[in-house]
Amino acid sequence: MENNLPIKSDEISLKELLQKGREWWSYLLSQWKIILITGIIGAALGLTYSFIKKPIYTATLSFAMEDEKSGGGLGSALGLASSFGLDLGGSGGGMFSGSNLAELFKSRSMVEKTLLSPINVDGKVISLAEMYIQNNKWRKSWNDNSKLASLKFLPNSNREKFTRIQDSIMGVMYQKLSEGLSVAQKDKKISIINIDVSSTNELFAKFFCESLAKQVSNFYVDVKSRKARMNMNILEKQVDSIRGQLNSSIGRVAVANDNTFNLNPALNIRRAPAARSQIDVQANTAIFTELVKQSELAKVNLRKETPLIQIIDKPILPLERERLGKIKGIFIGGLFFAFVSIVILIFKKIFKNII
Repeated sequence: MENNLPIKSDEISLKELLQKGREWWSYLLSQWKIILITGIIGAALGLTYSFIKKPIYTATLSFAMEDEKSGGGLGSALGLASSFGLDLGGSGGGMFSGSNLAELFKSRSMVEKTLLSPINVDGKVISLAEMYIQNNKWRKSWNDNSKLASLKFLPNSNREKFTRIQDSIMGVMYQKLSEGLSVAQKDKKISIINIDVSSTNELFAKFFCESLAKQVSNFYVDVKSRKARMNMNILEKQVDSIRGQLNSSIGRVAVANDNTFNLNPALNIRRAPAARSQIDVQANTAIFTELVKQSELAKVNLRKETPLIQIIDKPILPLERERLGKIKGIFIGGLFFAFVSIVILIFKKIFKNII
């Protein structure tokens, strides 16, 4: 005999779902006073925050890098391929390409060198690190500590001689500044890079952005042209050395000729020093000529190896400002607190039903 008992189902019908929704809606409506009061408190806090919150200034600098060495051949082919939407992956391995360059800008070494750069503020030459400390009013809290009160970050100071406390402070500044630093290339097809620096101080954002671009530019040019510059310096030293030897050999020839003036033609042995000195002059002349030629070629090669960094746009005052408006603060604060109160009320009811 078959069992005709109804089978229980865990599925909820649409009708039951709508009924549950009405119950929850009615419950929340019954608690409208709590939600409204919470929303008003949140709106008041949002308005207060809009007054307290300092505006954020963003300095933007754009530049382009041109490396003559990589400008032809394969580089041109890759550029042509990219214009048709093909990515052949030829630019991903360079030290200063793509994300590598962005990480170089954000590196602690570059940021700290920038912080120690000299700037002129109100007629005084100070470092960007000192300006950052003044803007954040750190020295007021340092006055009670003798070790911190005497700390100074002078422009172009030797980073390697910093104390442990100075290292710690520089680390804090680096972490804070990294949050407001952005380096990006708008398009892979365009070799223009933008640097964005955000700060609550307008002048600091401008100075830091420009100084960071200068530090990275100097580092980039130095690394790319270091080998060619070393070769040119060596050749210039060799040219100076051979020039000295050549001048000395010419002097010895003159002395030898003076000593053999009106000499008896039969005494040829007395002419040997003059002949040897003349050979030295000829040899040194040939070497000197070749070294001068190589030195000039090295100078040309250095110019080719030195990349061109062209600043396109610099940050101009007044900078772009982002500030939380009063209406926006009221709306966000009220909406957030009202939402939080609704969530708490829902969990409270669920907890009561379980008990």
